[in-house]
Amino acid sequence: MKDKSSAARAATTQTAMTTTTATGTRATTPHLLRLVDEAFDRKAWHGPNLRAATRRVTAELALWRPGPRRHSIAEIALHAAYWKYVTRRRLRGDKRGSFPLKGSNWFAVDSLDEAGWAGVLKLLQEQHRLLRETVAGFAPGRWSSAPPGSKLRYADQVIGVAFHDIYHAGQIQTLKALQRS
Repeated sequence: MKDKSSAARAATTQTAMTTTTATGTRATTPHLLRLVDEAFDRKAWHGPNLRAATRRVTAELALWRPGPRRHSIAEIALHAAYWKYVTRRRLRGDKRGSFPLKGSNWFAVDSLDEAGWAGVLKLLQEQHRLLRETVAGFAPGRWSSAPPGSKLRYADQVIGVAFHDIYHAGQIQTLKALQRS
């Protein structure tokens, strides 16, 4: 039988490992990892995740735009990679400026061959891997706090980047259907 002190420690540890998000959801590191993974590369009930949406996309299709001043699949993939980087940077407290490409948020892609498209996908996968490692190693007691200068808690930022992947997966699926029509 556990003594009262070990039971109290266990309760304190469990409390430190969870946080209530802005929407009232309880978040734990395993829960957040599951969301990030389902949005990017794990089977999910909602249909194709971001990685699945980019599968079997050629460089020609990745470069196609539905109209002037509209984003291509390649630009969306780079944008998603960038926001994985931003979220990781915020969790780690890193300074800006270490994303592998110059610029921020949206990156213009005006030409692309198959090797270039493979490079975009590799960057997206690498930024996901780095984000996932950061989430897995994040101090559980900090999920309910926010980075300096932000009102958005760390847990909510991770949930947001997962939703961001799902949104853009749907956008890519729509672009593929439009291009075929």
